Amino acid sequence: MSIPTELIGSIPRPSDLHSALTAHARGRLSDADLTKHQEQAVAETLARLAELGSPVLVDGEQAKPSFATYPVAGLASLSPDGVVIPFADGHTRQLPCITEGPFRYQVHAETYLREAQRLTDLPVKQAVIAPSALSLLYPATPIEGYSREEFLRDLADEAEADIRGCLDAGAHVVQLDFTEGRLSLKLDPSGGVLDDFIALNNTVLDRFSDAERARIGVHTCPGGDQDSTHSLDVDYAGLLPKLFQLRAGNFYLQLASEADPDRVLSIVADHLPPGARVFIGVTDPIDPRVETPEEVRDRVLAAARHLPVEQLGTCDDCGFSPFADDASTSRDLAFAKINARIRGTAMAAEALGA
Repeated sequence: MSIPTELIGSIPRPSDLHSALTAHARGRLSDADLTKHQEQAVAETLARLAELGSPVLVDGEQAKPSFATYPVAGLASLSPDGVVIPFADGHTRQLPCITEGPFRYQVHAETYLREAQRLTDLPVKQAVIAPSALSLLYPATPIEGYSREEFLRDLADEAEADIRGCLDAGAHVVQLDFTEGRLSLKLDPSGGVLDDFIALNNTVLDRFSDAERARIGVHTCPGGDQDSTHSLDVDYAGLLPKLFQLRAGNFYLQLASEADPDRVLSIVADHLPPGARVFIGVTDPIDPRVETPEEVRDRVLAAARHLPVEQLGTCDDCGFSPFADDASTSRDLAFAKINARIRGTAMAAEALGA
């Protein structure tokens, strides 16, 4: 009996890439030279994951400016004063907003995927940003001549193309990052914003066949940036029943950092769709302590008391460095946690097989 295990996406960038990003931002490094640093970081990331025995690889998002804004990198019609996301430690991240239409992606995730595939023969997973997150780019004051409804139609078309391009390129799985799901309940406890997010994401997911949706997943977590979260204090019970309304084949859930994982697992068991697989978080990327394989094993065995093993997988709670400038977690710490997840998952599979 085997239990699949996958990364969420981002891995801390090496120090020389951080230096290159700083130099590039100050105009001291060319685009071509920055690309060389990013390509080297991708190659090293894939090689280290393969050495650890990871059955599915990711590029670690080494070339993305962030997990959320890669599609609009280079877009001229942006204003910096978009939605502000507050984190528990007091720091914030601010999204841009568009100033005119029509809305078009400047970068599609397929470009990152194909670069990674060029460097390995192992399966490669590709993370994309959920359309619900990008819906926040439309400003509060309507754009003259370009309504929010027109923007959402364009966004749905672009999000479909982003996902389909990765599927057509042979991605093992395409994962929609939906970290704004739990945050939406903090911003709007009535759940109205969350309902809008679910509806928009399903508008896109409904454009794919059942076979394609089996290779599409959704990741949710309370955020993870500079060792802080934005919505860990929001009760999972408000999100999970609606999350599982998303018509995807895989769900990736932060769980290792939950105070009462058994309660969360019981909610998951009540709402997990037949045939869908849930990957539970067994390592916490913002905890500086490395979990032992035995701890990971025990977390998997606890989940198996609630969920059918054939619908169970493991993952990290969230990405290790979703924003390119986040150096709060070391690269070696991330790989140590990944190693514990891989080994602990295998130990749990062996115990369940016995």
